[in-house]
Amino acid sequence: MTTTTAANPIFNLEALRQCHALEHGTVWVLSETDPQMTLGGTSTDHGFYIFGDVDPLKLEQAARQALDRFQKGETNLAVHPRCGTNISVGMLLTMVFSLGFNSFLPRRPLPQLLGAGLAFYGASALAQSVGALAQRHITTSIPINLEVLSVEPQKDFLGRTGYFVAVRWV
Repeated sequence: MTTTTAANPIFNLEALRQCHALEHGTVWVLSETDPQMTLGGTSTDHGFYIFGDVDPLKLEQAARQALDRFQKGETNLAVHPRCGTNISVGMLLTMVFSLGFNSFLPRRPLPQLLGAGLAFYGASALAQSVGALAQRHITTSIPINLEVLSVEPQKDFLGRTGYFVAVRWV
C-alpha cells in the first residue's frame, strides 16, 4: 500500500495550486520587462512549463523574483487575465445560462435564439471577474512552501521549445 506524505507526495493538490500561482507571478514579472511578450504555460505539482520566446536565465530570475514578491505579500500576482481558468469559467457560465434561459423561454425559434444570445452575452460579461475569483480561491494558492530549483529546456508535442521550471515543496 502506498501512502502520501507532505515530504514525498505522489500528487499534492496544494503544491499544484502554488505552482499555478507561481506560474502566473512569473509571467507577470516577465511582462513587466517586456509587455509585448507572448507566453503560455501550464502547471504541475512539481513545477510549471512556460512556452514562448524567453531567455531561460531571465525566466529563472523572474520565477525567483515572483516567489520573493509573493512571500512579501504581493498576492495579486496569483491572478492572471489570460489564464485558462477564465475560459473554463466562461464555458461553464455559458452552459448554465443557456440551460437556464432556454428552459424558461417558449420553445419557438426566436425566443430560443434570444435566450442563447443572452446566455452568451451574460457569460462573456461575467467570465473575467468570476474567473478571477475562481483563480484566487480554487485554482491558485500563494506559494509559501515552494523553492525554485532549476529551469530545464523542454519540447511540447509539436516540437516547440519551452521550459520547465522545477520547484521543490519545502
